[in-house]
Amino acid sequence: MRLAAALLIVILSAAQGLAASRVKDIAFVQNARDNQLIGYGLVIGLQGTGDGLRNSPFTEQSVRAMLDNLGIGSESGKARTRNVAAVIVTATLPPFARSGTRIDVNVSSLGDSTSLSGGILIETPLRAANNQIYAVAQGGLIVSGFEAAGQAETVTQGVPTVGRVPNGAIVEREVMQLAKDEAEILFLLHNPDFTTAVSVTDAINEFTLAKYGSALAKEIDSRSILVTRPQKTSPARFIAQIEVLPVETEIPARVLVDERTGTIVIGAEVRVSTVAVSHGALSVRVTEVPTVSQPGPFSQGETTTAPGTIVEAGSDPSSLAVIEGVDLQTLIDGLNRLGAKPSDTIAILQAIKSAGALNAQLVLQ
Repeated sequence: MRLAAALLIVILSAAQGLAASRVKDIAFVQNARDNQLIGYGLVIGLQGTGDGLRNSPFTEQSVRAMLDNLGIGSESGKARTRNVAAVIVTATLPPFARSGTRIDVNVSSLGDSTSLSGGILIETPLRAANNQIYAVAQGGLIVSGFEAAGQAETVTQGVPTVGRVPNGAIVEREVMQLAKDEAEILFLLHNPDFTTAVSVTDAINEFTLAKYGSALAKEIDSRSILVTRPQKTSPARFIAQIEVLPVETEIPARVLVDERTGTIVIGAEVRVSTVAVSHGALSVRVTEVPTVSQPGPFSQGETTTAPGTIVEAGSDPSSLAVIEGVDLQTLIDGLNRLGAKPSDTIAILQAIKSAGALNAQLVLQ
């Protein structure tokens, strides 16, 4: 099996691990960030796929509270909730969102509802971590999954208990994130790295020296670059000028392994010291063979079952290969000579790292 198949992804970069990127692609302004919103609401209009009273009593309580708020008395009798589902509504408030801006919301079932298809989310306040309401959501759900059930079989595709309402929330409260008189602007790198921080600082200073006559940026640590804004330039214009500057970024040597899916991502800067690897899969098979013992004819004995177990152990033929990671292609060729499957490759990489021959960071997910 070739490791260059879909389960092994190779990231190639420019020579010596340097790649030109814009500042906006590798960094962001500290105050220009998203905010998470969450709310509790009800989805109505379901075709009998809502919450059950026994497993989701809070749904009935929510229905009664909603009817009371609408001026409809609901003290007598039980509320039937098979057409109603309690849901959690989440949304991301983008930076600089103004009052009246519409944002998308995600809706997830909280009770034992089997499907939210065809439902309508009724007015749901969305709160931030400070418990303040920043948006209100309402609208029809779009559900990609479905469930079809018969008397003997049920077919489910996707996740029918999760939906989305495009432009389903209206921003009611603004988040002040960037003042007009901001004297200093802090840029934060997505991936902290001292080399990249210095490169960004040098690129900004080269630009500001040519345009404004002085170096205005200084690196604080591996993530932060502090830039002083010129007095006659607005923050928005100055940030726009900085964001498009090209920067040579340093790509760290890293191997990413996802053991659940068998995905392996190897960076171009990964190197392996000369090492010999032999890998063979050990298999153990346990088979239960019960033996039935019957008494003789016309005897007073009883039929009994005696346990029997057969254990077989074996190993696949293994080969010894020398892996010398002068470059990425040499590393891949060495692993291919072993004929290793993705699961075996993960074990080999972990063993090479333990032996101290993998000159890269091994990240397991």
